[in-house]
Amino acid sequence: MNRCAIVDRVIDPSALLAEVTTDATGATTLFLGTVRNVNEGRSVTGMEYSAYQAMAHEELEQIVAEAAAAFDGIRIVIEHRTGTLVVTDVSVAIAVAHARRAAALDAQRFALEALKQRVPIWKCEHYADGDRHWVDPTAPRTVAASA
Repeated sequence: MNRCAIVDRVIDPSALLAEVTTDATGATTLFLGTVRNVNEGRSVTGMEYSAYQAMAHEELEQIVAEAAAAFDGIRIVIEHRTGTLVVTDVSVAIAVAHARRAAALDAQRFALEALKQRVPIWKCEHYADGDRHWVDPTAPRTVAASA
């Protein structure tokens, strides 16, 4: 069974893994997007996620269907949380299982990138200085390389 949900509760990664895993599973992946404490040099205290619920759910369903069609045999569950989250809270989880690791990993990345580009979920960062800023999820981000 493949599914998706927009939730306003804590996401349970163990439950998602249990949902996709079967005795035929040779590879299971779990992506957790979490609220981090710094973004673009600013101290972050939390994040507020909001969504156009009906449209967001419909688009997530489409992404799940596309992933299932492109990566035959996967089992996938996506949950995205809305509401106010604090640092380290899980905002999005994608669990994928397949007999082979390449399909599981590729399907997970496909789903995550499609979600970021297409699903109408917005985030407002809350900063330590009291300021707030809505973030464009499609804007390119600078990633610092680490040694």
